[in-house]
Amino acid sequence: MNQTLRANIAILITAMIWGSAFVTQKMGMDSIGPVFFVAARSFVGCAMLIIVAFIFDKLNFFDEDGEGSAAKSSVNPDAPTFWKENRKTYIAGGLACGIIICTAANFQQIGLVSVDAGKSGFLTALYIVLVPLIGIIIRKPVHANHLVAAALGVVGLYFLCINGGLNIEAGDLACIVGALFWAFHILVVDHFAPLINPIKLSAAQFFICGVLSVILGIVIGEDFDFSMVADAKFAILYTGIMSSAVGFTLQIVAQRHANPTAASLIMSMEALFATIFGFLFLGERFTSREFAGALFMMVAVIIAQFSFNEIRAMIKRK
Repeated sequence: MNQTLRANIAILITAMIWGSAFVTQKMGMDSIGPVFFVAARSFVGCAMLIIVAFIFDKLNFFDEDGEGSAAKSSVNPDAPTFWKENRKTYIAGGLACGIIICTAANFQQIGLVSVDAGKSGFLTALYIVLVPLIGIIIRKPVHANHLVAAALGVVGLYFLCINGGLNIEAGDLACIVGALFWAFHILVVDHFAPLINPIKLSAAQFFICGVLSVILGIVIGEDFDFSMVADAKFAILYTGIMSSAVGFTLQIVAQRHANPTAASLIMSMEALFATIFGFLFLGERFTSREFAGALFMMVAVIIAQFSFNEIRAMIKRK
């Protein structure tokens, strides 16, 4: 089995983990409120990523010369060694990413209170379409396929969310706002990841997310006691360990040998896996209208990954 195939399989496993996490996130709220759930999973994810970071440091996974390491694709090879990054950049990156991921995760989790896991997965996948559109605002180049994908995404959202008239449910809106902030998160990570170690950055962002979520939960008066954490321990541990720590680490390791476009396409399948796991474990069903919307969203996500020039080049090669 060649390295590229192994990398693609690892990314597919990552998409499965992230898709299944929508189910456990929804199950966890049978015992604990959405904001404190986000706080608990964030602290678990942070702890696991710190462990992973130390292991990678011992293995020189992010070595300074970048030879054979993830540095070639994820970290600037000219950046300082693992534990010697610029502290100001590290703090700025942790705060920026932490604040944004806190907003995204809490809107997504609040949306899951009333939205099926599968539907939430497709609404969250909207971030793949939103990223290039936000790029217009910050003057990044946007290709024709991005505009087509955005148009199809709007159609998909209409079928998924609009039921009779032009009303949209509060849970749907929360998931869409969450997707918007996931898009912002991708752009901010894109800025900071070349400057500092990505796993260390991710650990910092989850710590900030956890702290801010605790504060938010107290401010809004969400009910909490430690028995809730105990009751929701499986969902918290699964999302914290598998979705945050294992999923992120697999992504970093696999993308050393994967084609970036193919990798992003495979990762976007988390929406499909969210639907499959929602059907298997929660008995969720899409209406024919929602199925049509999900189909439009999936096509939009796929089109967003490939420029029309790339498609023409692939056809010519075949």
